[in-house]
Amino acid sequence: MDVLGSKRTLALTLVLWIVALILAYRTRSHAGFWIAGNLVGLALGSSQSAGRALVGQFSPPQRAAEFFGLWGLAGKLAAIVGPLSYGTITYLTHGQQRPAILSTAAFFLVGLILLTVIDEKRGRAAALAEH
Repeated sequence: MDVLGSKRTLALTLVLWIVALILAYRTRSHAGFWIAGNLVGLALGSSQSAGRALVGQFSPPQRAAEFFGLWGLAGKLAAIVGPLSYGTITYLTHGQQRPAILSTAAFFLVGLILLTVIDEKRGRAAALAEH
């Protein structure tokens, strides 16, 4: 992955997540769930790797631990908010998990929208300028 390709890679993995979750929401067949599961498998590791690479690009070398610590905290918060919202929606819809799947897709969609406003070149330049 080139230095300025992390944003593009992360955007692609978010799109894969959204497609997989919409497919899981809509499908009623085993084959559809297998396809959705394979898309999730492709997106899972690559989204984590691309996100970590992007954080690395935006981290000034002397503050890398601080940036990665915040990134780790955000990941732990997501590990709480995601399942909590999924469970709450499933509970409120009397056990229906399909709306909860769509809510998860909505989180990825919001992330994709937020990603569009990030200027990767500017972030990298700011990180390097803080020497």
